[in-house]
Amino acid sequence: MGRESEQESGGSAEAEFKAVLGLSDAPGALETLRAPLGTVFDQPEAEPLLELTVIIPARNEEDCLGACLESLVSQSDDLFLLGRDWELIVVDDHSADRTAEIARGFAGVTVMEAGKLEPGWTGKTNAVWTAARRARGRWLLFTDADTIHEPGNLHRAIHEAVKHKVGMLSYSPRQIVTGLAQRTLMPLVFSELALAYPPAKVSDPGQRIAAANGQFLLVEREAYRRLGGHATVAHNVLEDVELAFLAKRRRVGLRFRYAEDAVSTRMYRTTGAMIEGWSKNLALLFHNALALAVWRAIDIALLAALPLLAVEFWGARLAPHSLQWLGAGWALAILWVRNLFRFYGRVAKSNFPFLECALSPLGLPLFVVLLYRSWFQHRILKRVSWKGREYAAK
Repeated sequence: MGRESEQESGGSAEAEFKAVLGLSDAPGALETLRAPLGTVFDQPEAEPLLELTVIIPARNEEDCLGACLESLVSQSDDLFLLGRDWELIVVDDHSADRTAEIARGFAGVTVMEAGKLEPGWTGKTNAVWTAARRARGRWLLFTDADTIHEPGNLHRAIHEAVKHKVGMLSYSPRQIVTGLAQRTLMPLVFSELALAYPPAKVSDPGQRIAAANGQFLLVEREAYRRLGGHATVAHNVLEDVELAFLAKRRRVGLRFRYAEDAVSTRMYRTTGAMIEGWSKNLALLFHNALALAVWRAIDIALLAALPLLAVEFWGARLAPHSLQWLGAGWALAILWVRNLFRFYGRVAKSNFPFLECALSPLGLPLFVVLLYRSWFQHRILKRVSWKGREYAAK
């Protein structure tokens, strides 16, 4: 959950901290937040401000960055001109491949190198913070290198945020999957996410539940200041969700929705990357990950065992009390069908196509393993890894 550090005011503190106006957790109240000198709060304002800054952190993304930048650069036109009305920044997070070279190949794209990764920071928060402190946009869009943006999406997103009077807008993209492991696992994960973080409740300021997807996170400049920027969530592996909790607590306005009309993404290129990624995230997304693993294991048992038992009972028709055995078999068959409908009713909330949802029972064993693996890494080992780096699980 989002956390904030507070300092008591005093004579010596004034030399070390600069007071800025923020929003209180209490409705309708104002408070003075204190942030270390050098954060976004004391950055000079650009003159003039642009309408938008798009920030892409990229670490070894040569296989997908080009398509992402093509989808963004193509949105530049006479009314929304790249370099005049908006800027596009790629932050090369010390890549060992052609990531920076690919980014420099696009006219109008600014390429920065991420600052030195200090203790207490994740690679992603450090990279986006490098660019955010230099951003010139009234709106800041944080998006990933593996996203594809639909034509006109940038303008429409800003208009949507303004229309709904929110300081933070986040989209859950359409997920592009390949291979059996992804096709069967991803609907299971996203159906659980839809149940744990219903978009309607996330977008309701009266509800405490909060969520955001870092693949598309649009924040108004002043709202970003008031949240403390990514420096506030520097150590968080799920920095997007933490920012969303801060947005809810400080009442800057949050809107979250599934947006296949706006953006799509292929999160993982390989099964190994998918296993590493969900091992990093599942225990943070689902605080009852171990219990959830048990429930999904029960699903496996019910889906596999009930039809076998029903067939076994039907096969006992010539035995004594055959009518009772036959009736028990039909009862088990009906129970299996009911459980199957319940299972698919849950998976349908994933927003995946019919084929992936139909195949999803095959992904249950892997889902159970990953839930346990994530719980073990976070609760026992207290270490997670991602893209060649290890982080302390907090």
